[in-house]
Amino acid sequence: MNKLLTQHDLEGLLLSNRIVMAPMTRSRAANGVADVLTARYYRQRASAGLIVSEGIAVSTEGTGYLFTPGLYTADQGTAWKCVTDAVHEAGGRIFAQLWHVGRISHTSLHEHGSTPVSPVARRAQDVKTYAWVAPGMPGHVPVSDPRALDTEEVSAIAGDFAAAGKRAMEAGFDGVEVHGANGYLFDQFINGELNNRQDRYGGSIENRLRLLLETIDTLRPIVGSHRVGVRISPFSRSYDLRPFEGERQTWLALATELERRQLAYVHLSDQHALNLESDKNFFADFRRAYSRTLIIAGGFDQKSAELALQEGKADLIGFGMPFIANPDLVDRMTNGWPLAQADRDTLYGLHGSHGYTDYPCYRVSSGATAGRL
Repeated sequence: MNKLLTQHDLEGLLLSNRIVMAPMTRSRAANGVADVLTARYYRQRASAGLIVSEGIAVSTEGTGYLFTPGLYTADQGTAWKCVTDAVHEAGGRIFAQLWHVGRISHTSLHEHGSTPVSPVARRAQDVKTYAWVAPGMPGHVPVSDPRALDTEEVSAIAGDFAAAGKRAMEAGFDGVEVHGANGYLFDQFINGELNNRQDRYGGSIENRLRLLLETIDTLRPIVGSHRVGVRISPFSRSYDLRPFEGERQTWLALATELERRQLAYVHLSDQHALNLESDKNFFADFRRAYSRTLIIAGGFDQKSAELALQEGKADLIGFGMPFIANPDLVDRMTNGWPLAQADRDTLYGLHGSHGYTDYPCYRVSSGATAGRL
């Protein structure tokens, strides 16, 4: 049996298959607002069992890249309603990934050129972001020096996520995913080498996990626990995160806390980092600590995804890059059709429909295209 193509009950939300379109930043939203092309892009890919949107900033402070969409204004919420309507009309399911980048940002992206924020005032070394090189000239620039958040500011971040979560549900999303992975704000707080704070958000494992868990707990009564997911990346070295003492215990403690909260799912990204981890029992131990719906993503093809499901390593598999050039990825996997390759020159930036919504579905005959939008 091909388990990848079977249904999955996600806490009462029936998914038509176990293929997840993983979140992917595309930097296509001028002025931070989703548009008609955004709606078309996601609608084209609605055959995925679940779509997790690109990262959506919860505040201007949380923005780290040019042309990424937000959910902190009424206009942004209205725009996302057009997207979710398009996905639902095509029979799909979509969660909003809520995002705060922390120190991975640049002053040109912030109101009045304000400084990016972080657990501590330490810049990520040799890291660039997509910002304004000069007025009207986008490009890659080194991230700016951040400032350390004070304790009251840290506590307020959960409120930004709560407000964005409320807007997400009003916009018709089926749920929200808290972006706790890949070197962004929550990952910065969790990392014991970087986070040397002396308040209740630094030091012990409990303190370093506090912001992520407070944010989830703030969202749960607004969205419903069964409609909150979280993405994390244990052992990730993204954006100058470094190894720290008690790393294994930290991630297993988080798994235990997430299990208690009865969430929609946990989403593990960056399988490359997990596979290189010297402790080969970590993944099995994580799976024992967190027994509910688990998504894993990072470098899977159909064969390796199916094997992971058959071995019980996960319940759903996330695919990123394959969905860019293959809006009909599910059909291609169902029928054994070859996959197209994405044009890397148009992965990011305002290119209109080119490299975004103009990828064709597989041609089933010389004169027909299956379901192209």
